Amino acid sequence: MKDLGRFKTITLLLALAATFGCQGLSATQPTVSQSGNLSIAAPNLNFGTVLVGHSEVLTNTLLNTSDSRITVLRAAVDKSDFSIAGDKLPVTLAPGDSEPLSVAYNPRAHGKSTGTVALDTTTATSTTIASASTTFTASGNAVNPGQLTVTPSSITFGSVPVGTTQTQSATLANSGGSSLTISQATVNGNGFTLSGLTMPLTLGAGQSVVVNVSFTPPAGGPDSGSIALAFVVSTQGHNGKGHGGGLAGTNSTVMVPVSGTGMTAGQLVATPASVSLGNVQVGTNQTQQVTITNSGGTIVTISQATTIGTGFSASGLALPLTLAAGQSQSFNVTFAPQVAGTVSGSISLASDATNPTLSILLSATAVTPGSLVSNPSSLSFGNVQTGTSQTLSATLTNSGGTSVTISQASASGSGYTLSGLSLPTTLSAGQSKTFSVQFAPQTSGSVSGNVAITSDASNPTLNVPLSGSGVTPGTLGASPSSLSFGTVLVGNNSSLQETLTNTGGSSLTISQANVSGSGFSVSGVPATLAAGQSANFNVTFAPQSSGAVTGSVSIVSNASNSTLKITLSGTGATPGILSASSQTLSFGSVQVNGSATQSETLTNTGGTTITVSQANVSGGSGFSISGLNLPLTLIAGQSFTFGTTFAPTAAGSVTGTISLTSDASNSTLTISLSGTGTVPGQLSVSPSTLDFSSVVIGQSKNMTATLSATGSNVTVSSASASTSEFTLSGVSFPFTITAGQSKAITVTFTPQSSGTASATISFASSASNSPTSESLTGNGTAPPPHNVDLSWAASSSTDVVGYNVYRATVSGGPFTKINTALNATTAFVDNSVQAGQTYYYVTTAVDGTGLESGYSNQVKTIIPTP
Repeated sequence: MKDLGRFKTITLLLALAATFGCQGLSATQPTVSQSGNLSIAAPNLNFGTVLVGHSEVLTNTLLNTSDSRITVLRAAVDKSDFSIAGDKLPVTLAPGDSEPLSVAYNPRAHGKSTGTVALDTTTATSTTIASASTTFTASGNAVNPGQLTVTPSSITFGSVPVGTTQTQSATLANSGGSSLTISQATVNGNGFTLSGLTMPLTLGAGQSVVVNVSFTPPAGGPDSGSIALAFVVSTQGHNGKGHGGGLAGTNSTVMVPVSGTGMTAGQLVATPASVSLGNVQVGTNQTQQVTITNSGGTIVTISQATTIGTGFSASGLALPLTLAAGQSQSFNVTFAPQVAGTVSGSISLASDATNPTLSILLSATAVTPGSLVSNPSSLSFGNVQTGTSQTLSATLTNSGGTSVTISQASASGSGYTLSGLSLPTTLSAGQSKTFSVQFAPQTSGSVSGNVAITSDASNPTLNVPLSGSGVTPGTLGASPSSLSFGTVLVGNNSSLQETLTNTGGSSLTISQANVSGSGFSVSGVPATLAAGQSANFNVTFAPQSSGAVTGSVSIVSNASNSTLKITLSGTGATPGILSASSQTLSFGSVQVNGSATQSETLTNTGGTTITVSQANVSGGSGFSISGLNLPLTLIAGQSFTFGTTFAPTAAGSVTGTISLTSDASNSTLTISLSGTGTVPGQLSVSPSTLDFSSVVIGQSKNMTATLSATGSNVTVSSASASTSEFTLSGVSFPFTITAGQSKAITVTFTPQSSGTASATISFASSASNSPTSESLTGNGTAPPPHNVDLSWAASSSTDVVGYNVYRATVSGGPFTKINTALNATTAFVDNSVQAGQTYYYVTTAVDGTGLESGYSNQVKTIIPTP
């Protein structure tokens, strides 16, 4: 028997008899027989239990027990759950040989299955071939994979008091056909736990286990979560036969939802938490509703209610009272005071809640009935001018403890009117309301009246007496009717007195004194004047600038002439001010023994006449004034000019001052003096002669000379040349050369004709040797002559009689003919060229008929300079 590895092989040796008939057969013609000697090791292959969707392979052995060769042609199975695995047919077996045949079982549904495997064979001898069919059976039992189910599929705990634990059982069962192993259990959610499960736990097919799930809520409110059970399903059947190198198992997870609600213990809350009944009038009552609510999760029983506080009572609360979770009950709190004052109290509720005593604070104020008073209790208007009015105010106050409603208010008496009360109006306890009464008498004399206030106060009618007198208006007069201040210096002031008199029959009140006009002001204006009374006040004029000013004082009062106007006039004059046209006189440099004079103008810029009494010159020598005869009087705006001379006697800088004394506001005016005495300067030029040698006519040549100052500064004012062929450049006139310094100048020679040219440049200056001269010489030479020699090769045409020559100043033309007659040779001299110019030449050939050829090639030449 062959080694068949892990496959089960069952060998059964069966004795088979084969009968061959030879009658009527040729020695070379084989015959077919329906029998053969092929033996099957196992008449039935039993696969046992196999998971649906999985496969298992078993092997049977084919044995040739004859003395002839047997060929197994094919094999077929009549059930789809079975198939030939690794089919190697056809196969030929020599006598005594065996061959394994594998059958696969791959069930697709739960249940038992049996199939028949049929083998078609042939047996060959030297003279015959026999056909045969051999069978064996295959059977197996298909089961579903293991499956974990949880009963119940979800767990609900309902309401559980916070801090307690509730536990429920759950059954974990394997409802499949193969074993499974629970490897992990994960619990999610607050307060949920799992117990009674030791892992890993293997459940065979149909096995189950009971576990416990607990809920311990940490706080009130709903909680939810899940239990995740991870398990592995075995891929082998009960017989343990596996095949194909498949996985040992598959992973799955079952989720079990869990939920519950944490329930807090019962607790009482009151709405509102405190009761304020406000103001309640003595002898009445006020009620407010209070609601008690069980805000917890368990039943609460209220066993007792105790009320403290005079005048407070509770009603509508039947005890004992049971409140389910979330249930509420309302009751009333009443305050019925008997005496005035503030009262506080409480209602205490005793229960089995977590807060066994709930206190509700109570407060209220008992008040007396409202009472109306007026402040002031009467109104006196005194004297009021006829045709005018006066208004007084009074305040109504509710001095009681309850609100008062004013329904009516009226004023009686001639000239009295009431305002400021919109009726009906309500005043709460302590509240006030102001009203106004106006007295407008139409005739003179005393008038009395009354304001009557009707309300629901304890004093239903309140009277406010009124009194006043009508008087004729006052009349205001002024003496004098106008004020003239004359001339007042700017910065000073002048005051005049004005008298006001009330010539009317009643007192008058001055409300305003309005002043117009720059510099005018008033002081001491009276506020009131009784009938026939007089009073003085002052008007002041303080001009800020010069010039005539007009204005007025307008007295505004309640007199019959409500505005009294007093005209004002005055002239502001500025004090005399002495000013100089220049505060500083600078004479600059003046040669010793020479002199320089400058003018100075004095002006009275003030508004009054001034007198200059002294003029003193001080400081260094050489300064003096002239033309100023003292004393000198200058009216406002007048000017006077005098001379100031500087005549230095020695070299050097000198300073001094002129001090002018006057009765002007600036009594001393100082003018600063400065100047410098200088010795005469000398101007020299080097070299004394400039020789330009030869210069081509039309061209220029520059040479430099130097001017130098000695002794003192020298100012060069101008320079001139004796001919136009020599010019000076490099300086701008006038210019000053400091003593001991030099300045370079440029002289240009531009000859206009041939021959020697001579000239002199003279420099005019402040030097003692002015003018200073420099000799100039040069030679003008004619420019050298230029011409252009042209030659060209003769034309190859036999009929050419001459040539024309053309010239241009631009390459390519345009060209101009320069020969005056036809040139018979092949050479030409152009004598009309200019130095520095570029020329371009071409030639043409002309035949006997005058026909001219095109241009020849172009040649270029540049004429040198010069």
